[in-house]
Amino acid sequence: MHATTGKASATKYIFVTGGVSSSLGKGIISASLAKLLQARGMKVTIQKLDPYINIDPGTLNPYEHGECYVTDDGAETDLDLGHYERFLNVTTSQANNITTGRIYQSVIDKERRGEYLGRTVQVIPHITDEIKRCVQILGEGDRYDFVITEIGGTVGDIESLPYIEAVRQMRWEQPEDTLVIHLTLVPYLKAAGELKTKPTQHSVKQLLEFGVQPDILVCRTEHNLSKSIRNKLARFCNVGVEAVIQSIDANTIYDVPLLMQEERLDEVVLNKLGVQHDNRIDLNDWLTFLDKHKNPKGSINIALVGKYVELKDSYKSIVEAFTHAGAACSVKVNLLWIHSEQVQAANTSELFDDVHGILVAPGFGSRGIDGKIEAIRHARENNVPFFGICLGMQCAVIEFARNVIGLEEAHSTEIKDYTADPVIDLMAEQKGLADMGGTMRLGAYPCNIAAGSLAASAYDAETTEERHRHRYEFNDAYRKRFAEAGMIPTGTHPDSNLVEIVEIPDHVWFVGAQFHPEYKSTAVNPHPLFKSFVQAAKAQVLAGSTPKSNEKEA
Repeated sequence: MHATTGKASATKYIFVTGGVSSSLGKGIISASLAKLLQARGMKVTIQKLDPYINIDPGTLNPYEHGECYVTDDGAETDLDLGHYERFLNVTTSQANNITTGRIYQSVIDKERRGEYLGRTVQVIPHITDEIKRCVQILGEGDRYDFVITEIGGTVGDIESLPYIEAVRQMRWEQPEDTLVIHLTLVPYLKAAGELKTKPTQHSVKQLLEFGVQPDILVCRTEHNLSKSIRNKLARFCNVGVEAVIQSIDANTIYDVPLLMQEERLDEVVLNKLGVQHDNRIDLNDWLTFLDKHKNPKGSINIALVGKYVELKDSYKSIVEAFTHAGAACSVKVNLLWIHSEQVQAANTSELFDDVHGILVAPGFGSRGIDGKIEAIRHARENNVPFFGICLGMQCAVIEFARNVIGLEEAHSTEIKDYTADPVIDLMAEQKGLADMGGTMRLGAYPCNIAAGSLAASAYDAETTEERHRHRYEFNDAYRKRFAEAGMIPTGTHPDSNLVEIVEIPDHVWFVGAQFHPEYKSTAVNPHPLFKSFVQAAKAQVLAGSTPKSNEKEA
């Protein structure tokens, strides 16, 4: 029963906190629990609370935070939202990712408008009230049965304290509607030959010091937890033995929902929240995907050319889109990570000797541009299937302009302020903007696809809607010259006529997309362009090229 309202809410709120170490997989555990609840016929959404002071990750270097994931409504968000969408096959929005920067900005804006009636603005209650509002807004109107909120960082971080306090308050206000899952580490000490529970005990103790008692412990481990260890954790952390959940290392993140089902995580959650349920659960689509993923009938090598390949999370959605497409096409996709700064005209034959497809990744700035252009030239001249995304598409336009049309000085004005042939130029609505954050062309926009094009065949449609994140575009003044030379704009925005897709029909498979198709690929609904690209690469293998896959597998 609510301490404040006297009645229970239709929406239940589940908080996932972390302790001991970062990168334990709160996002995957949150998405896995959501998947299990969804498979029981329940409506679920997941939210990420990030403790950094940036308004969003849009201006963060990928080396700092991995990729920036974009939602349909144009929010630049944490990469964990990609996991949420890939697992649940439902869209998220700006409301699903909240940062400390957004919280403080909202509170300060309210203070400037006089909404606090002259009162001193403080962390408690004003910041914590704003955090609670951002959590509860997802449950308004009973749109969801469950709102799962992942809190970034680890318990004890100074940055996370207001979030933990907000959880404590919601637990006090809505005890029947809230539940806390604490993800922690049970390390194995090789020298001692045993698992150690003390880090988890201390993590829970610290959470208790902030007034929050976890209901469930999810324990990351490299070895199975014995019954005695589970009992020890239950006793010292004040939870039921059934609520000590083992999360052992998995072969793939897509195994985790099944591992959590074996541990009965979803049942424990439902029982603790008093939600009536039976044992019916439909994971057929998920099991079909996993079976295809784990039992491919061949393999292909795809070169992923980018400038952030040292940190593979920079291209997380692309990697997962290949996983989805590979399963759909019954092949294992081996990604060969090639740094664009290493690609030169003299070594392309060696670098791409045993690849069946080349993808040039998105990004910003001049670093590695020449290498991307050389990789595209190799793909075009050697009839290797090519896929360019965002900047990758723009590099394909530059390469074609220089080496086919003969515009030797062709470039993008992003890279070169003045060029005789700006085949890629700043979008009209971007000119004069001073702020960098949240000002790009962001979110989902419609696209008309030319009948008979490769893209139309892939989509099996002549319209689609895709997500964008860019400032520069194909310069429409050059459209006729490109078409006459053999690079055809096959996808355009219905109103602005912005070029969204370019193709070379005489090539085995050559597509550049101004948008980011990887954002809309999910485990049970692979993206059409990725599927088509993988099929084209697979055809290269069937035509006689032999992959050397295992040595260079990602």
